[in-house]
Amino acid sequence: MEIHKEQSGNELVIKVEGRLDTLSAPGLEAELKRSLGETENLIFDFGSLEYISSAGLRVMLAAQKAMNKQGKMIVKNVNESVHEIFEITGFVDILTIE
Repeated sequence: MEIHKEQSGNELVIKVEGRLDTLSAPGLEAELKRSLGETENLIFDFGSLEYISSAGLRVMLAAQKAMNKQGKMIVKNVNESVHEIFEITGFVDILTIE
């Protein structure tokens, strides 16, 4: 998995490439802890995300909880297989997916 960050003022865009699973989720979690301080708008770009596991979902849930307190979070460019995982797990009701 690769993570690309773009910070612009109080907006943070995180592009995730590859697989967000048990091996890579801790890396994203650590990056979010370092980066969310002053962020009011968090945008995940999942255009290159191939797969998300329960470990990745846990990181997404933690990010959503953090952003509920300080701003908003949007998930963009979700492919069909990742969107299906969000639907099956009920995350479509938790996350703002565009």
